[in-house]
Amino acid sequence: MSAAQPPPDDRVRAYIGLGANIGQPALALRQAMAAIAALPGTVLTRQSASYRSAPLDAGGPDYLNAVVEVATGLTPEALLAALQDIERVAGRTRPYPNAPRTLDLDLLLYGDAHIDTPSLTVPHPRMGQRAFVLVPLAEIAPERVSPRQLAALTSQVIARIPPGADDEDLATGASHD
Repeated sequence: MSAAQPPPDDRVRAYIGLGANIGQPALALRQAMAAIAALPGTVLTRQSASYRSAPLDAGGPDYLNAVVEVATGLTPEALLAALQDIERVAGRTRPYPNAPRTLDLDLLLYGDAHIDTPSLTVPHPRMGQRAFVLVPLAEIAPERVSPRQLAALTSQVIARIPPGADDEDLATGASHD
C-alpha cells in the first residue's frame, strides 16, 4: 500500500495519526487500521511503518505510532466521529489531558481543507511539533512534510519498528529478524 494512488471517485485524501501506549499497542493499531478501512465510503490507500516514541508532555510507557492515508467520501466531521467511535470501542478513556491511551486517532489532514471549529481543527494544530506524526507522514506522503519541519524535531527520539514485531517484542525491546 505504499504506492500513491489517486483517490477513488470524488473522495478526499485524508491522513490519520494512530497511537497507543497501554494494553496491546501493536494489536490496537492493526485493529484500528482495519476499522478505518471498513468505514463507509473509505479506502485505506497507504500506511506507514510503526514507530516507537516517548510520550510528549506526559508520563507513561513509550507510544507506538503510525500514519495512514485514506480516500474518503465522509465529511471531516463524520470522519472524526467515526474515529472517536473506533477509539471508544478500543477502550479509550479521557481521564485527564495527555493520559496514557489504549488508542488515539487524530485527523491530521483532510485534503487541503483548513477547518477551525470548536470540535475540529485541521490541519491538526500540533502535528508540526511531533516527530511521531511527521516522520511516519513523511514516509507515506513526503510532499506533505518539509525537510525543515523534520530537522526542527531531531531532538525527539523516534525509532522505526521492524515489520512483524508484536506487543511482547515491543515490551522487551526485541524484534523479529
